[in-house]
Formats: sequence, C-alpha cells, structure tokens
Amino acid sequence: MSIMRLLQQAQGGQGLGQLASQLGLDQAQADSLTSLLAPAIGSAARQRAEAGGLGDVLGRLRGEGQAGLFDDAEAAASADGQAQGRDFLSALLGGQDAAEGLAEEAAARSGVEPDVVSQFLPALAAMAQGGLQRQMPDDQIDAAEQQAQGGGLMGLVGGLLGGGGGQSQSGGLGMLNQLLDADGDGSAMDDVLGRFLRR
Repeated sequence: MSIMRLLQQAQGGQGLGQLASQLGLDQAQADSLTSLLAPAIGSAARQRAEAGGLGDVLGRLRGEGQAGLFDDAEAAASADGQAQGRDFLSALLGGQDAAEGLAEEAAARSGVEPDVVSQFLPALAAMAQGGLQRQMPDDQIDAAEQQAQGGGLMGLVGGLLGGGGGQSQSGGLGMLNQLLDADGDGSAMDDVLGRFLRR
C-alpha cells in the first residue's frame, strides 16, 4: 500500500475531505494537492533511506505518539499537528526550506493559494506519519533494524529499493518497502523533488 492509498483510507475514507474542510479547501483541491504531495512524501522517504538515512526514517515511525492524527483531521490541521508534520517533512527533505520549496511548487502546479498549501502540506504529512505508525508498529521496526544488523545496512537499503536480487522481503522490511512505494514514479512532482531534497 502506497502513502497515497494509505491517506485515502484515513477516517474510513473521509479523512482527506475532513482535512480539506478544516483548511478551507474543496474536495477537488484537496485531491489535486494530495495526488501531487503524497508521492513526493513517499519519494523523499525512499531517497532518504537510499542516502543512508534509513535509521532516521524508521525512527520517525517509532512510537505511537502521532498515530491518532491519521484518524483525526482536526488534530492534523491544528497548530500542533502542523508542527509535527513540518518536523517530519524536515527530517525527510533535510530542512524546513526544502519543505517550503515543495509547498511552493505544489501551489504553482495546483493553482491553490500558497499560504493554504503551506498549511495543507504539513497537516497531510502529519496524517501520513500517523498512518505509517499504524501500519508499521514498533515490533516490525525492530524486525527491520535486526535485518539491517544481520545483512548490513547497504544490503537492506538495496533490498528495500528493489535491488536485492529479487529476494522477497517479509515482516517489517516488506511493509516498509510497500509504504515507501511512491505509487507513481512518473508523478509530476518527481522531476522537481531533487531540487528540494537535501542529503
């Protein structure tokens, strides 16, 4: 399951609509932004892992402190929820400036006001982080980290990104592999993501 599909399941399929309502967007605008931003979040997480930051990605999913944001759009859209989302994005992209650049690009492509996108992006990221925590609890993260210790971190990353010689992945690593699938490598945002990602 990709991050895009994960977000579409929030609040029993009502989460994105509720998030849009909280921020003054209509459903079409929210869907347009999500189709741009969700693959970008997935790509950023995958590239961060490929660059040697897999441990940081896993660390951001440890614990259940943000899991409730997945099923509570009002909390995700709140000041605290957006702050959590900005922190998550900064970790994936390598800094707040990169997250702001991504929001500006999404605003330009979608036609939605930049100040609205600058609220929607971190709220969406907070909801995504909560959903990822729900999908990959700590015991699966532990299993992924043990695989890293057993086979070497680079081997783990290679398997995660499809370079593991076709070997199937199970447990935590298999789940992470699915969740970091950007669901659309040809996304309109993929060609600009590299400008914002700081390693």
